[in-house]
Amino acid sequence: MIDIVEEAPVHIGARDALLDLSFGEARLAKTSERLREGRLPVFAFAALDNSGKLVGTVRLWSVADCSGCQSLLLGPLAVDPAYRGNRVGDRLMRHALNQAAMHGHGSVILVGDLRYYARFGFAAGLLDDVALPGPVDQDRFLGLEMVRGHLGGLNGLLAAAGNLDPAVAPAPLSNGFSIPRAA
Repeated sequence: MIDIVEEAPVHIGARDALLDLSFGEARLAKTSERLREGRLPVFAFAALDNSGKLVGTVRLWSVADCSGCQSLLLGPLAVDPAYRGNRVGDRLMRHALNQAAMHGHGSVILVGDLRYYARFGFAAGLLDDVALPGPVDQDRFLGLEMVRGHLGGLNGLLAAAGNLDPAVAPAPLSNGFSIPRAA
C-alpha cells in the first residue's frame, strides 16, 4: 500500500536522495530549477510505502509572466526505481493536479515527456508565446488548463512567483540592504 501525503521536513533528505538517484546532479542545472531556487513550493507531496519510506515525490511551484498572470510549474516528479511500474507516479500526478484544481489554479505547466504526461491531459503547443529563463525544448514544454483559456493569458518570460524560502532567502538588514543567510 502506498500513501500520498503532504511532504514534511522529515522527508527532505530522502526526497533529495531520490531526486539525485533519478536525475543526477545535472538536475540542478535545468532551466526549471531557476524558477524553483529560493522559493517554497505551493504543493509538495510524498508517496510513502507501508514502512514509511519515501518512494515518490512531486512538487508544484508558482510562476508568473510580466503582467502577473500565474500558473503552476510541476516538477520534479520522481519514483524510486524499485516502485516503478506500480503507478506511484500516476497517483502522485493525479493527487497533485486534483489539489491544484480544488484550490482554484487555472493551469499547470511542465517540461517533460509528452508520451507520459498526455495521460493526465498535458499537451504541447499551448505555450508558444511563453518562455522560461533558459533553454527549453518546445516539444517538451507542456501545459494543462484547468480553466479553459488560462494558458492563453500567459505571455512572455515566466519568473518565480511563489513565497520565498526563509531558509535560503536573503535576510534584510535595517539599512535596506540584504545578505544571504547561512545554510
